[in-house]
Amino acid sequence: MADEELEALRQSRMAELRAKHGDASNNQQGEEAKQRETEMRNTILAQVLDQSARARLSNLALVKPEKANAVENYLIQMARFGKLGGKISESGLIEILEKVSQQTDKKTTVTFNRRRVLDSDDEED
Repeated sequence: MADEELEALRQSRMAELRAKHGDASNNQQGEEAKQRETEMRNTILAQVLDQSARARLSNLALVKPEKANAVENYLIQMARFGKLGGKISESGLIEILEKVSQQTDKKTTVTFNRRRVLDSDDEED
């Protein structure tokens, strides 16, 4: 009986190790795919933006990463469809930033609900 239990334990442990090794290779493939995508994005942005515009976009990414990502996606999409004539300067990037800001601008409204409190000064006798 002990031999059978030992063999069952060995097989279950081997199955765990195989599953773990398989997950590690899937994670590694996922990381490699993310790296390739990042490199592709950087290559396209380097072709599309001049040095000052890249610097401004990098600074924006430090402060507001979601807005920088939206601008990058916009630029990549324009580059893929061939709508960019040449390299975009810093002033051109500022215009694009304003467009993206207008599209994603959230308007906040504040309303005050003032309650009337009975006060002895307000009452007339």
